[in-house]
Amino acid sequence: MELVYLEDAYVKELETIITSIDPELSAVQFEKSIIYPGGGGQAKDHAVIEIGGRTFDLKDCKKDDRGIWYVLDAIDFNLQDVAVIRLDWERRYNLMRTHTAMHILCGVVWNEYQKKVTGGNMEPLKARMDFEFEGLNDELVREIEHRVNEEIATNHAVHIKQIRGAENIDELLRTKTNLLPPGLTEIRLVEIENLDMQPDGGTHVVGTAEVGEITITGFENKGRINKRIRLEVRNPGQ
Repeated sequence: MELVYLEDAYVKELETIITSIDPELSAVQFEKSIIYPGGGGQAKDHAVIEIGGRTFDLKDCKKDDRGIWYVLDAIDFNLQDVAVIRLDWERRYNLMRTHTAMHILCGVVWNEYQKKVTGGNMEPLKARMDFEFEGLNDELVREIEHRVNEEIATNHAVHIKQIRGAENIDELLRTKTNLLPPGLTEIRLVEIENLDMQPDGGTHVVGTAEVGEITITGFENKGRINKRIRLEVRNPGQ
């Protein structure tokens, strides 16, 4: 299955073909898909699928050794039927903005303080990131917020790259532990020009200005060294 979002996260609607049906899962696979199934801290997309004049709701996404399956609210169609996928675009775009904001935060913290990420999660326009950051305080948090917003306003271009092999991948990891599946022969990288580059499988905006602005809404201790930073993404001037 071709995962279109890996190369172009801005495709909102896609015509495709049903290639597999699993009645037990009430799920299907498509020839091509724009639905991000969730993973890496980014929530799955919401979508509806039109098949033969009927509209089916996407209920869930599941993965097994056969690939990604899209769970629908009913199975009332056949293999090779044409399907039109329509994303909840507002949700997807806000997740793209939020995901890129997290990478900008990660880049600022790494470049200026050399602190690695120990965890993270996001929902549309809200996120948290955990860092090994002993000594984090209010003054540093406000400085980090200021620097992140400066980098957003610079409007760095965001690129998707593919590299073969993982020999030097540790140099690009911003996480405390290597979360990449073993045996990868090709690794997808998200590069924010002049700021950050790291392995990632999610969706992003193409320029940092699309993020808008961020506010760090709080930070808290998650142990002696680990600190959690919470942020919200908003439109400029909000």
